[in-house]
Amino acid sequence: MNDALHVATRPLFSPAPPQEDVARVETIFTMIRDDLGFLPDPIRLYSTSPPLLEALLGYVKYFRGHQRLSQTLTAMIRYLVSERAQCRFCIDLNEGFLVNLGADLDAVRAARVDMDKAPLDERERVLLRIAVTAMDHPELIGEADMQAARAQGWTDRDVFDAVVQAASNRSLNLILRTFKVEVQGSFD
Repeated sequence: MNDALHVATRPLFSPAPPQEDVARVETIFTMIRDDLGFLPDPIRLYSTSPPLLEALLGYVKYFRGHQRLSQTLTAMIRYLVSERAQCRFCIDLNEGFLVNLGADLDAVRAARVDMDKAPLDERERVLLRIAVTAMDHPELIGEADMQAARAQGWTDRDVFDAVVQAASNRSLNLILRTFKVEVQGSFD
């Protein structure tokens, strides 16, 4: 194993779906390119296992259409979780999403040092703090946090979903770092 904390290298392998799933994966790739205008390298990596690719896309679809958690909140959760996991790809991608959603770049970057500077209202910052804190220190989340969230009008499901968004992103961060997918264009 490499003892270096963060070394940019080439990916450990070039992803390819099993032969019997090539058409299925290409259909997914086309849909994503049409939606985003490009194919993110994590999607290419996940094509190695089409059922896991579909599960990942299910998570993405759920959170993109979330009825109560704003796109800015979910992107900020992903951004700060990625920053703490040192996943360059996800930091850059979510920073871009946040700016495209209208967030001020300086405010977004300031949140990396102080979560309370996140370009969100206090109501959303309550969920942001719970979700991000839970990734490194789940033992610190307690009844007082749940009560604070409820006092802001959040349901238990909202809190659960925010933490799942963070955990799902943390998992992706670790997968990308493990297989050395550091930046978009890693497979070019």
